[in-house]
Amino acid sequence: MTLATPPDLVRIPAGDFLMGAADADEEERPVHRVYVSEFFIGRFAVTEDEFARFIRATGYPAPAIRGLPLIATGGRDALFGELAAPYVWDRAEPPEGLGGHPVVLVRYNDALAYCRWLSEVLGRVARLPTEAEWEKAARGGAEGLRYPWGNDIDPSRCNFLAGPSVKRQRGTRPAGTYSPNAYGLCDMAGNVWEWVSDWYSGDYYSESDARDPRVPETGRMRIVRGGSWVNDDVSMLRCACRHRVPPDTYSYSVGFRIVCSP
Repeated sequence: MTLATPPDLVRIPAGDFLMGAADADEEERPVHRVYVSEFFIGRFAVTEDEFARFIRATGYPAPAIRGLPLIATGGRDALFGELAAPYVWDRAEPPEGLGGHPVVLVRYNDALAYCRWLSEVLGRVARLPTEAEWEKAARGGAEGLRYPWGNDIDPSRCNFLAGPSVKRQRGTRPAGTYSPNAYGLCDMAGNVWEWVSDWYSGDYYSESDARDPRVPETGRMRIVRGGSWVNDDVSMLRCACRHRVPPDTYSYSVGFRIVCSP
């Protein structure tokens, strides 16, 4: 089987960059120089239409509201269901009018299943990015900037929440709505959080390898990066932000993008 439209991949050159933020929480410090080997990353997050090809080819369960994740407990179940409802699929069909939007309501394991299928189709390994790969890609070759475009938030550059009162009127935007960063990557800040491959480790920055770092293969929390359309705290859209979530997480604001090795 071959894809009618192969994924749009961008080459990220091998080299080092400064990872972390000096003015952030301890888990993002110390700022340290990391070397990352060459890799290719999706220009966009995986879309509803792209995920639909996987669903139709494999019969994998479509995105849906399942048992509530831990992030939706504490009396937030009604709001979770309300905000998730527009993104629920009709069997193997994505929500009408959202085909070009990033796929959401996907768990970490759903993203892994998509990557395994895509690897077979492409004949090359497709996977989730590491934290270091994701942050290097988000920074677009610049060092020390808070966001992919600079140090100040810019509503014309990303999809985030202007205030809690408008949450019900907002939602995901089509991939590529906003201008790309210097590497040509879209939505590395805002629109949807993106799964990375690593388990969370609070000591990651002080103990990880300086070359192609990875954290332990096991842990209690996962990591998503980049912020999303539901975030009114713009610090969560920073390139360096590490947002830890329970492994059972899925949401109307969490998706993913793929990485391929050379």
